[in-house]
Amino acid sequence: MAGSLQLIPLVDFPLVEPGDDLAQLICTSLAYNALDLTPGDILVLAQKIVSKAEDCYALLSEVEPSAAALELASQANKDPRQAELILRESREVLRVRPGVVIVEHRNGYVHANAGIDKSNISIDQQDPRVLLLPHDPDKSAAELRRALGTRTGVTPQIIINDSAGRAWRNGTVGIAIGTAGLNPLFNQVGERDIFGNVLEVTEPAVADELAAAASLVMGQAAEACPVVLVRGAEFPEFDGGSTSLLRERSMDMFR
Repeated sequence: MAGSLQLIPLVDFPLVEPGDDLAQLICTSLAYNALDLTPGDILVLAQKIVSKAEDCYALLSEVEPSAAALELASQANKDPRQAELILRESREVLRVRPGVVIVEHRNGYVHANAGIDKSNISIDQQDPRVLLLPHDPDKSAAELRRALGTRTGVTPQIIINDSAGRAWRNGTVGIAIGTAGLNPLFNQVGERDIFGNVLEVTEPAVADELAAAASLVMGQAAEACPVVLVRGAEFPEFDGGSTSLLRERSMDMFR
């Protein structure tokens, strides 16, 4: 595990548009910030720039609300068109109150409003649009990792983060919705603590912890810093994605 960490923002990162090559933008930004990738580096990316590059926009004018969406919109005080998109992006609606719909997203994580958002995107008031989560964040992370390895000769580990609330605390934190190259969980079951006691359930969600740390550096408003370079974590290589972070429904006490 890491003894100390550096979290280095890639300042003045350009605005991302549909079809942009994120790997190239990151390489250009690294050079602008006088940085080179080194073995063991982790890049944390805000979900929004991945969604923007993959053109995950939806124009509300093109959405026809269903009967179920109209009912959901009346319960949540939402635009029926946005309610329709929430239903399309979700496996199941779990909770509803005015202003928020808690769902199981089609990718498995529990999220408010299916992660659909309109902050930090340009809005045409005559034809408003919203931004959806990436279709497959683990795939997006893996493809970006390969592309950066090809361009730079160094293959960084990748985390795609998003902001999420929690059932038991106020406020939002960054969480990992996609990973590549690192195990998002650090299983310490069987190890001993400083008093020699055997750890029985200890399994830090290291990808979420790094996502939250990077989110603090990124900011949530007009900071324009959607990529953070993390150094010092020293996590071993891992072939899987982020699905191990998803708790089985039978083990979820909040559903």
